[in-house]
Amino acid sequence: MHKHLLPLAALLSATALTAQEKAAVHSPPEIVNAAPKADWLAIAPSDLMVMDLAPPDRGPGQASAKGKPRRVVIQLMPAPFSEGWVSNIRKLAAARFWDGLSINRVQDNYVVQWGDANGEDQAKARKLPEGLAVVPEDKYVSDISDSPYLARTLAAAHVNEAIGLAVVAAQAALGNDTKSIHSSVDPYSKRATNVIGWPIASDGPQAWPVHCYGMVGVGRDMPPNTGTGAELYTVIGHAPRHLDRNIALVGRVIEGIEHLSSLPRGTGALGFYETAEERTPIVSVRIGSEVSGLPAYEYLSTESASFARYADARANRRDAFFIRPAGGADVCNIPVPVRRVK
Repeated sequence: MHKHLLPLAALLSATALTAQEKAAVHSPPEIVNAAPKADWLAIAPSDLMVMDLAPPDRGPGQASAKGKPRRVVIQLMPAPFSEGWVSNIRKLAAARFWDGLSINRVQDNYVVQWGDANGEDQAKARKLPEGLAVVPEDKYVSDISDSPYLARTLAAAHVNEAIGLAVVAAQAALGNDTKSIHSSVDPYSKRATNVIGWPIASDGPQAWPVHCYGMVGVGRDMPPNTGTGAELYTVIGHAPRHLDRNIALVGRVIEGIEHLSSLPRGTGALGFYETAEERTPIVSVRIGSEVSGLPAYEYLSTESASFARYADARANRRDAFFIRPAGGADVCNIPVPVRRVK
């Protein structure tokens, strides 16, 4: 059974359509654009991290957008997820730790990584600010028993899973085509769903964020090291879900991912740049509440009726271009819509 949160009505709506009915079907973008204001939730500027990169005339292969500002806006994870690392990141930004450092790794179909290129050389490494937490490995997952709303919402996803399986069985007994029902499974968890605005997997009382495109994580050394947050990366390829619960996820890029995903690939091992000239300098990293003129952003509530329709449309494309609905979608193929507030 597919693992994103959908009401029973949405599960039952994925049926074969006539050509006339197809003409009236709305695509996922149309559903998002039509969502009422009440279905959108504001993102606080204090929950954003803004990274400004040097203009693209600073390195080889970057002349196509010469002189154009490159800003990357990252939304930080909410409680109860990754709280120790997120707290460290706020301290690092306040200390201007990343100012003047660089993008050091671009591995095709995997990640872009930034931080101190001299971080492993104690004589040259930039000094970390005081008061950073050492976060244990067990914090890769969160106990949601103390978060009643999150627990209830994830439980609802599990109920929908059971309902959906029952619908599949009933249709099969009637000899109906069941491919339009959400029957795919998540191979990495008992369930994975978009909840409280984020892609989250769960297994009983524990839950954790998952590695979808654009998610931001903490680089680390070998276990038991979990990283401080000084080294960060973002996913620019197919979702590397095998990293879930092995590395801390602390946020997602909500604007400007193209400034990272389009960078020249590193020629060294694992996509690291081999020379300083290849690296893209970081001008500054600030928490959004410190950035003058930063636009306001909001996301489509994953608990709204509009999101349920959008998720169903992503899993079962019925608009005119498509011939056959897929009957399911990975949680990472249902990205939570984020927009600037006009």
